[in-house]
Amino acid sequence: MSAPFTHGALRLWSVPTGPIQENAVLIAGAQQEGFLIDPGDDADRLLTLVRGSGVTVRGILLTHAHFDHIGAVQPLREALQVPVWLHPADLPLYRAGAQSAARWNLPFVQPADPDHEITPGQAFTAGDLTLTARFLPGHAPGHVVFTAPGLVVAGDTLFRGGIGRTDLPGGNHQQLLAGIREQLLTLPGDTVVYPGHGPRTTVATEAQTNPFLQ
Repeated sequence: MSAPFTHGALRLWSVPTGPIQENAVLIAGAQQEGFLIDPGDDADRLLTLVRGSGVTVRGILLTHAHFDHIGAVQPLREALQVPVWLHPADLPLYRAGAQSAARWNLPFVQPADPDHEITPGQAFTAGDLTLTARFLPGHAPGHVVFTAPGLVVAGDTLFRGGIGRTDLPGGNHQQLLAGIREQLLTLPGDTVVYPGHGPRTTVATEAQTNPFLQ
């Protein structure tokens, strides 16, 4: 099991999953309770991580519903007996997961509908961990990011040196750029960004060097 990143009392594992190498995230506080975010694929490997970490997962949180971010939702919600949360604007994408994956000739288990809706500003608490949802559409209509002190789980909004695609159904380039400036670049510069693909970065690094934000 890979070593977690630490932020004070918080621990975070970022695990590339599936052929598209989507980053699933497990995050927990000092009380060993937490959340699983965007389990995209490789359900068995993620379940092994959860059990090996000692973390009690209280829910599955989704930044958005593109198929590469939800492919392991159903087996993990069943194995962990936890609810699934998604912003309602992404429900059509969620329900089209199998159809989208088929275009890439990729295997996919279509998950049952989410249990709960995410609302902007909503707080998710597990033990001493609190994550706050910020609404940041543009890559997907219902995209959210999750913030905690010192970090943000950003899904497919901001990457190291890049931003999320906006040429997919429901994408909007100007909306994504505006959301990144309003919801991410206003965070402290040393905030660590954990994106949905690729390596982690910081808010300051992207504000200063990301070509899409200059």
